[in-house]
Amino acid sequence: MAGKYPDKIKTLPLYDGRFDAYKLEAKESDVLFASYPQGTSIPSHKHDTDNYGVITRGELILIIDGEPQKFGVGDWYHVPANVEHAAEFEVETDEIEFWFNNDAS
Repeated sequence: MAGKYPDKIKTLPLYDGRFDAYKLEAKESDVLFASYPQGTSIPSHKHDTDNYGVITRGELILIIDGEPQKFGVGDWYHVPANVEHAAEFEVETDEIEFWFNNDAS
């Protein structure tokens, strides 16, 4: 898996999903250290977690309600739970994502 993450991060378990990521599990949330090769496209989908992310290399094109938004290095984004969205990566990109369970008490 590509990515400029520290060796300690690379010892975390791999995320089993639509993209490559190292997964840090936490109570009522997950933290993913994700890497996307140039040209990666994630089709429209939704999930039951409230997601926040920060781009650490490259850029994300996030499409919500048909409206694309670009996020670059240092930019934070938010995808609310159960909102349909898609993502595109025109350049190699790394990000850290925080997935918060919606049913946390």
